[in-house]
Amino acid sequence: MATIKGNGGTVKVGANDIAEIRSFSVDETSDTIEDTAMGDTYRTFKTSLKSWSGSVDVFFDDTDTNGQVTLVPGAEATVTFYVEGDVSGSHTLSGSAIVTSRTINSSFDGMVEASLSLQGNGALTESTV
Repeated sequence: MATIKGNGGTVKVGANDIAEIRSFSVDETSDTIEDTAMGDTYRTFKTSLKSWSGSVDVFFDDTDTNGQVTLVPGAEATVTFYVEGDVSGSHTLSGSAIVTSRTINSSFDGMVEASLSLQGNGALTESTV
């Protein structure tokens, strides 16, 4: 069974890399609807609507005008998460998203960091490069 190192991954806004990525995550969910009826002995459910969200943690870079700077709350963008990097055969997750929040953190003994939260707007497509 193959394993994948996390340091090869990247995230792009459109065709542009987001600079200084520290980590990213993508969460997919599916709602359920209960269809249990009288006389059943166990609850039963049907699948319903799906959704996805994501986050990207970065070292803040205000010169990244094609990546970080475009991802402000309310912005809409096509985002692609490259699990293994942008090389042939690599696993990707891609979709349209709305930026729901951006948090910038700074401390006297560390780097300035930012966390970007995304809400998927439609389907998340899973494929390879």
